[in-house]
Formats: sequence, C-alpha cells, structure tokens
Amino acid sequence: MSRTLKVVAWAGTLALATLIAWVIYLADTGQSSVFFQLVRALPYGDKLGHFCLYGLLTLGANLVSGGRVWRCGSLRIYWGATAVGLLASLEELSQAWFPSRTLDITDLAADLAGILLFSLVTRYLLGVTRADPG
Repeated sequence: MSRTLKVVAWAGTLALATLIAWVIYLADTGQSSVFFQLVRALPYGDKLGHFCLYGLLTLGANLVSGGRVWRCGSLRIYWGATAVGLLASLEELSQAWFPSRTLDITDLAADLAGILLFSLVTRYLLGVTRADPG
C-alpha cells in the first residue's frame, strides 16, 4: 500500500472511530443529535447506520493493520475485523446497563453483517494472497 493511502486510511479510520465514539456517548447519555434524527427519518436507518459505520470502520482497521490475518482452521480472519467485532459486541452488550439504551440483537447482527461484507471488500482490495498470518 502506498504511503499516501496509508495516511488516508489512518486519518479516515481515526475520524470514523471518533465519530462512532461520539455517537455512542450521545446515545449513552440520552442526548440528541442530527444523526439520530436522520436515522429515524430513513426506513431501517438504524440498521443501515450500524451496517455502514462498523463496516467502514472494519475496512479502515483492516487496511491500517496491513491486512494481517489469523487462522481459525481454514478461515483467515482479519485482525482489524476481529478488533471491530469485539468492540461492536461489547458496545451492544453494554447497552443493558444504560437506561437510555436498548439492547437489540438485530443491531449487533447489522454490525456483524457490515464487518463481514467490508472484510470481503478488504480481501478484494488487497488481494487474497497479500494477507499473511501473524
């Protein structure tokens, strides 16, 4: 990956992670945002938001980590996707402790679907043989 693409991947991934953290903070504290209004205005906006945000974060994390993978049997799983999947799972499960939030398994399913699709996009962008274990 070129140096310019690496810088763009890092900057974009950090910006997106910051946006996601801010949205989570607003939701956890019961505050409102223009993002929440937009999500409510779109059919399936909440699920689409989960899918896109965590999917794009996965793409960035996979690129930033250089496409590194770990093996689970014959599966090669990106470290970036693993990190985002753990983060999404913990965030969704943590909603059980916030009165302003609702634990919703379909949100987690949308997160995981985005992570899976954008991992496949990563595979296409980097090439199947590029990612080495370890």
